[in-house]
Formats: sequence, C-alpha cells, structure tokens
Amino acid sequence: MEAKYDFETKYRKQVLQCSRCGFCQAVCPVYGLTLRPSLNARGKMLLLKEIMDGQIDLDSEELVETLYQCTTCASCEENCPSGVNVPDIIKEARKDMVHIGSCHPAFKGMNEVLQESGNIYAEDEPEDFERKRNQKAENVYFIGCVGSYREDEATMSVLALLDRLKVDYTLIDEVCCTGVLEDLGYPMIDKHVRTNIDLILATGAKTVITGCPYCSRTFNNKPQYAELKEKGIRVVHIIQFLKDFDFGVQTEKRVTYHDPCDLGRHCGIYDEPREIIRKIAPNFVEMPHTRENALCCGAGGGVRGAYPKNSIGMARRRLKEVEEVDADILLTECNSCLHNFSNAKLRKQKFKIYNITQFISKLMEEGSEKDKA
Repeated sequence: MEAKYDFETKYRKQVLQCSRCGFCQAVCPVYGLTLRPSLNARGKMLLLKEIMDGQIDLDSEELVETLYQCTTCASCEENCPSGVNVPDIIKEARKDMVHIGSCHPAFKGMNEVLQESGNIYAEDEPEDFERKRNQKAENVYFIGCVGSYREDEATMSVLALLDRLKVDYTLIDEVCCTGVLEDLGYPMIDKHVRTNIDLILATGAKTVITGCPYCSRTFNNKPQYAELKEKGIRVVHIIQFLKDFDFGVQTEKRVTYHDPCDLGRHCGIYDEPREIIRKIAPNFVEMPHTRENALCCGAGGGVRGAYPKNSIGMARRRLKEVEEVDADILLTECNSCLHNFSNAKLRKQKFKIYNITQFISKLMEEGSEKDKA
C-alpha cells in the first residue's frame, strides 16, 4: 500500500521497529503525570501504526490531543532499546497534520503570531536591558523570546555578569529564531531567520552566545542558519562560554542542578554546568534523576502553551526531587525551565530557583556590597 503521509515514507521502518517493551513508559514525563498509555511514546507509535494500516485517520480530534501532548524531551529516545527516534517521528507526523489542516489551536495561533510579530508573545516593545544594540563587538549575546519577555530579571543578571567579567559583547534587535515552529509542524519563518543572520553579521562578531538552549540548537543544527557557520561564526550556549572563567565567589548553601532537555539530551552538555557549579558551591548534590535521565520540566514541544495544567504538573514532579535532596537552591540554565519551575513552585517549598548565571551574578553583587561595607 502506498504511503499516504510523509511520516510513513520517512519513518515507517522505525514505527514498526517499536518493540512495545514499555521502557519509554517509565521515563515519559507526560505518562508519568497522566498515566494515560496513549500519551506515552509506545502508545503514540501504536496509533501511528494504525494510521499506516488505514484503521484510523490522522485528522481526528483524539490524535490532536495525543500527538501534541509531547514535550519532545527525547527521554524515550534515550532509553529506547530499539533505537526509535520518537521525537523526530512525532514532529514529522505533526507536519502532516498541519498539512491536512489538523492542528492544536494553540500551535496554530503561535504560528500566526510569529508571521506578524518578532516574538512568540506578540509584544511590541522588548525590555531594552539598558544596553546599546547592534554595536561592533567580539560577541553577540542572543537572548531568546523567554529571556526577553518573561524572564527579564534573569537576563539582566547574565548581562551584569558579562559586564563584570569584561566580556566584549553587544545585543541586537533580535527576533524569534522560529526553530520551535518545526517542533509544532510548521516551517521556520525565512524573514526572521534573515533578520537575525544579517544583524549578527553586521556586528563583526566571531561568536554568538545564546541564553536559550533551543536557540543554540537552532543556530547550530538548522540548515536555515548554516550561513553563520559558513561565515566562521561560532555559536555557543552561555554555560559553554563561561566554563573556564574564575568567578571568585562561593556559597555554603546546598545546591542542586536540573539538566534542561534542550541543553542535555539534545545537545549533550552535561559536564560544563557541573564544572561551574562546583566552583561556586562545594555543597553540590545531585537529584535522583540526572544528566540523560533527568526529568523534563514540562515546558517543551509547545506543551506549556497548549496544556498548561499538565506542564505545571510535570514541573512539580521535578520540584519534588529538589525537596528529596533537601536543597536550598535549584539551579538550571534555561529560561523556559526557570519560568516553568517558578510558576509551578508551591508556597511551602522554601528553596529558591535561579539560572546558574543569575545565581553567580547575585553572589558577585553580594560580595561587592560586602567589600564596600
């Protein structure tokens, strides 16, 4: 039978390769919260097989609810003994759904917003962060949508840290990298890509430092941004950029760390954040699930926008592990994780939540004030 959809043409073998073993069930954040088998990777592969067999249609409302409840955290892929690349299969199936006019309204809305606006929130004026933009500099600091419009305090802290470390950088009049649209089934927006590339090139910078792990993934891996690499521009996440700096501050507080999915499983960046944390926090402790087995914060894959209740529920599952290790401070280095955790944190939970860069900046500021006193 001829393939009806692109996901079948590209991934039929992998869908059939799923051995239904259930290893993914033990690690899927959506299943862990809802206990609904259809929301687990195995359940999704079974449904896609039924579509390939012509037993159900791809445009049903039930499939929208199932295939769009995936954070694309890649925990299933990491733990799949059959080597099935579930996140890529889900993204391809979503693309087919968009093509036939079947999509979650929240994701349809995000695409429409980005066609007209330079950010996912459709806000007119970003925080200026009291910095000049579009200057000549060795480095461009690319903030990202969440850091620009929702976690501006964290962004102010990282900029203050870069200033203290005497890093030569400039901001630009950035727009959304639009990489997230491909996770939702839509194409990236060429005009936004062109704007970012042109603004970066105009600075003469040799390095782009991203505050957002997803932006880092997009710039490094998406062919739409290949021109940056072709022009000799290196793209690094802020945590990679800072790993060899000496900050000269420490805390005695008990500190733990959450691996963001985009930084960890998707980019393989596990050691750099821990190297930095151990410099500043001798009382560092790991949570039960860590590194490639870290629990997802629940924000990715569009889930935060489309299923906010479940997104917060997944974040709270992770925050319970902070309590289990009796940490005073939870650190991460992703504004989406920071935002979701901050929204999910209960009043009774006494620990504080920061990005690593934000916390270092805070310690340095406190040390500076003590020196003045």
